[in-house]
Amino acid sequence: MYIIDGIAYAGDPILPPTSPRLCGVRAMKDYLLWTRFDNGQQRIYDCKPLLRDGTVFAALKDPDVFRDVYIDYFAPTWLNGAVDIAPDTIYEKGTNPE
Repeated sequence: MYIIDGIAYAGDPILPPTSPRLCGVRAMKDYLLWTRFDNGQQRIYDCKPLLRDGTVFAALKDPDVFRDVYIDYFAPTWLNGAVDIAPDTIYEKGTNPE
């Protein structure tokens, strides 16, 4: 239980996110994603290692599907929410384009 402004709530307090939130994404050639986070940082993330047959990411081998990326719940997402990549992974493992 925790109390905010005199109101008691069950459970643990909801803390603000510790990681930056994804706020921009663009598919690039050669299965690269350009991303921007709410702290102003940019990352380029190489999706090629994910595109193995038999994985959920295999559908992204189709360039038209890959280009259809959008943000849902602060994550790059494809195929109506069936495929996404954790934004923390992109932030930590992506490269700075500058």
